[in-house]
Amino acid sequence: MISDLTIEKLVPGGMALARTAEGAALLRGGLPGERVRARIERKKNHFEGEVLEVLEPSPDREDPGLPPGADLPLRYETQLPIKEGFVRESLARVARLAASVWPIRPSPAPLGYRTAAQFALHPLGGLAYRLPGSDEMVRIKRDPLLAEPLQEAVELLNTWPLVGLEEVALRGSLLTGEVQVGLVGGKARHFRKAAEGLVEAGIAGVWWGAADPRGRFRGPTRFLAGKETLLERYGDLEVQVDMVSFAQVNPAAAAALYAEAAELAGSGKSALELYGGSGVLGFFLARNFEQVTVTDLNRRSIEKGRADAARLRLANVRFARADAREAARFGPAELVAIDPPRAGLSRETLAAILDLSPSKIIYIACDPATWARDVARLAERGYRLEFVRPYDFFPYTHHVEVLSYLTKSS
Repeated sequence: MISDLTIEKLVPGGMALARTAEGAALLRGGLPGERVRARIERKKNHFEGEVLEVLEPSPDREDPGLPPGADLPLRYETQLPIKEGFVRESLARVARLAASVWPIRPSPAPLGYRTAAQFALHPLGGLAYRLPGSDEMVRIKRDPLLAEPLQEAVELLNTWPLVGLEEVALRGSLLTGEVQVGLVGGKARHFRKAAEGLVEAGIAGVWWGAADPRGRFRGPTRFLAGKETLLERYGDLEVQVDMVSFAQVNPAAAAALYAEAAELAGSGKSALELYGGSGVLGFFLARNFEQVTVTDLNRRSIEKGRADAARLRLANVRFARADAREAARFGPAELVAIDPPRAGLSRETLAAILDLSPSKIIYIACDPATWARDVARLAERGYRLEFVRPYDFFPYTHHVEVLSYLTKSS
């Protein structure tokens, strides 16, 4: 069904809300206040669809050549209250808690901030983005969200004969200006000469990863040529990043969040960080806690964290490869810091945290809805939500980070 609709607002998750005579409609595309033509179909209790044409655009609409997936083409200052609203709405509707939300912290750079990206290979050659929810590809020459070192790598790879791969990924460093390339698919041995050629052409390092339905670099990986790691700066800390383990892609924004998290956490004898990756937040916490334990399941992250702790002379930070559901065996801990994946805390992990009974919890989230669900569960078990602040790590997209702090009621 084709309908002309007026967008009321964006809701958490980035969908646009409009009203029809028969009920609410959630649309992909469209901005608050815009009049659009959309194709919609009925679901159980509402309609869903996509915008076909913007009939009356928002005066704040701004598109500096954005790639597919950048679903918030607005002047940057107009994006921020929308993202802050996602957190407020999740807190009220999902958590049903009456906590204050502090003003959102903007990204230090609204463009050129991304230090990691992944691409498909276009059948006609060169790199491409897939359209969301589709196998259709859009060839990429320049993406204004990418940091400049990655832009230069894209230009190089668009001229490179990449054959037999499913995807290509990039990880860069703003500190050094270097870039690693990840080759996804095929067999590692088939790409050794290509990897050596890329290093000769100026790429800092090349990794290979097997194609895996669970996601990029979730299966076997192999280092092929150049540098295994790059140095990146988060605040005043220089830590290792690489292609095959997690690191925040907006280092300046992440550093600001970590600094505020450490300030909220205060001081104490023991802190435990779950889903800690290579321990950057743990390093910030180590300044005020006598002992910090960082856990993660990714072996590579743990190895890098240990090496960084030794190089930074942080003898009070230890690392353990462990599932977050095993949190209770690392206690006691006055503070537990958590930064889980988008799905939030499993019931087993929540139970393990509650068994530890920390007096303080730092909860960092990339999904306001699952975060709100989890803080509601913590509130039911005697924790008070003391502080909430959204952070913008991903300008021109609907994504928003949440920093929160909870204390155990006496």
